[in-house]
Amino acid sequence: MINKSTIFFTFIFCFVCATLLSQNTRKNEANQIGWYNYFGTLKVNNKYSIHTEYQLRRTNYILDKQQGLLRVGVNYQLNPKVQFRLGYAWIETFPYGNTPLNGMGKNFTEHRIFQAVTIIDKISIIELSHRFMLEQRFIGRYSSVNLNTEDEFPMLNRIRYMFRMQLPLKGKSIVNNTPYLAIYDELFVGFGPNVNENIFDQNRIGVLLGYKINNNIRFEAGYLNQTLQLGREVNQQNIFQNNNGLIVNTILNF
Repeated sequence: MINKSTIFFTFIFCFVCATLLSQNTRKNEANQIGWYNYFGTLKVNNKYSIHTEYQLRRTNYILDKQQGLLRVGVNYQLNPKVQFRLGYAWIETFPYGNTPLNGMGKNFTEHRIFQAVTIIDKISIIELSHRFMLEQRFIGRYSSVNLNTEDEFPMLNRIRYMFRMQLPLKGKSIVNNTPYLAIYDELFVGFGPNVNENIFDQNRIGVLLGYKINNNIRFEAGYLNQTLQLGREVNQQNIFQNNNGLIVNTILNF
């Protein structure tokens, strides 16, 4: 007859074996990153505006290339709390770190179509926002190591959710000439054909100090953590990057 002690130690043994197995099939790497970003909004009328964005992403904080991202879109303001966005993004990714994202160690281009909705709210002095984004990603691949340009662009689907809180460090609201603190977390999940290993694609956590000069200009800077999983195995191991560093944002609204 099996007693409770046997069941308990069997459970512990299985747990330890599973933990060791997961460690053997996972490799962790780290990079120091610096992301320097511009975000701009050009208001057309009370309902529509144009979104522009460029992100210069570097490793070793600023010395080496990681990624360049250009994003443009059209915003529709349903009401003061809900905004929709439809747009296109161009991304160029370069080999970096111990294990490049591209299996051949080459840079590659991505073309992306995206749809997003942002919902804002306020509790006391804390401003809250929820952003849901759906992306159709056409990622460049090389069918041969001898090629200099990508000849394949399979489509991958990804959904993103970002939760952000910000609160003034002076007064009860973020008005002109107000410093503020912002904290956010964004989760990325791949789905559908061609996703392969990275159903969990990545997660980003940011802690920022900001300053609102006026309704047109804001600056933010702080700490960024990016946990990213490669879309393929290397030597039968899943590769995870734990990237930490600096993020600087310039936000312009006209």
